Amino acid sequence: MTIIILTTLCLATALMFWPRLSNATLWRATITPLASIIGSGFLVLGPILHSSFGLYAPAAMAALSLLAYTFGAAVRFNIHRIAETAPRPTLANQIEVLASWALTFAYFVSVTYYLNLFGAFAVSLTPFNTPLNAELATTAVFGVILLIGVTKGFAALERLEQISVGIKLAIIAGLLAGLMVYFADKASSDELIFSPATVSGWPALTLGFGLLITVQGFETSRYLGNNYDPPTRVFSMKLAQWISTVIYLIYIGLLAYVFPPATGAISETEIIDMMAIVAPILPLLLVTAALAAQLSAAIADTSGSGGLMVELTRGKIGEKQAYTVLVGIGLALTWMADIFQIISYASRAFAIYYALQATIAALSCAQPIRKSLFWALALIGLLAAVFGRAIEGG
Repeated sequence: MTIIILTTLCLATALMFWPRLSNATLWRATITPLASIIGSGFLVLGPILHSSFGLYAPAAMAALSLLAYTFGAAVRFNIHRIAETAPRPTLANQIEVLASWALTFAYFVSVTYYLNLFGAFAVSLTPFNTPLNAELATTAVFGVILLIGVTKGFAALERLEQISVGIKLAIIAGLLAGLMVYFADKASSDELIFSPATVSGWPALTLGFGLLITVQGFETSRYLGNNYDPPTRVFSMKLAQWISTVIYLIYIGLLAYVFPPATGAISETEIIDMMAIVAPILPLLLVTAALAAQLSAAIADTSGSGGLMVELTRGKIGEKQAYTVLVGIGLALTWMADIFQIISYASRAFAIYYALQATIAALSCAQPIRKSLFWALALIGLLAAVFGRAIEGG
């Protein structure tokens, strides 16, 4: 098992850092949304879906990915709309400003969420595994991101992000290889587990709304206009969502049938205990992937927030100043709220943003069918913001 995992990891690493791929413009544009989508998702989503939906976890994952992709369609429509020379509706302009401010808050909270998970995983396998030390680790990483962002700007953040995403995707490949072997062993021994769902109906739907934060991140492409043209941003967003959906579906599809459901509250580091059963090397690799995942996702949203603040203030606030504001708010949230409160805040903020983006698309779209779809998405986003249930942890 260990040999298979390490071989897959090495091959995936070579691919991620292959110059023809790593230097390609489309891949660099894809890295930012992909880093944000596969940030916390593969860490917390597996245990939560497995515990809540049992054998239906892959179906829940598919529904969540489909919802994210349809919200992405609204954002992509707006990227094209903004690039057009024709005047935009005044109401759409006003809602766009409101949506941007909503996303600004969402980014501030999501970066805090990512880095708090970073802190939790950083100390998880050490003798210093306490909430205080996790918060100190989070604070230190905030300082590093601020230093790089202020002194080097977006280009340096993007390169750091690219390295961390490459490491993360390579480890995920090794993790999936290990899970495939473990799944095959269980299947051949007729030991697959088909656990029943513990939630259904309205509670299941509201839990799904609360999990929207775990598949967000595609919207970062909307705010990279200073670096990539609209067609590149639109296609890179699609590519990021396609790649992340495939990874999530394989991951949840393997995970859902080889472990008994968790009992009691879910810990943010629950996945480490689960993977230790598959192979002894996986916890260490998973912690490494967790650190890379949270760092890359935090950098992605930090980069997105910088571009957003510049656009909102018409250049009065620069990207480097925006990074400073973000870090200040992030540190305040880190020391004043627990991670599950932060997840709840972020989920609701992103739901509001997606609802507003769908409203803008509906107001601007001339095709009746697409207009109806955008209005339906706006309603779903509003429902998610109002009724989304926070993830319970302990």
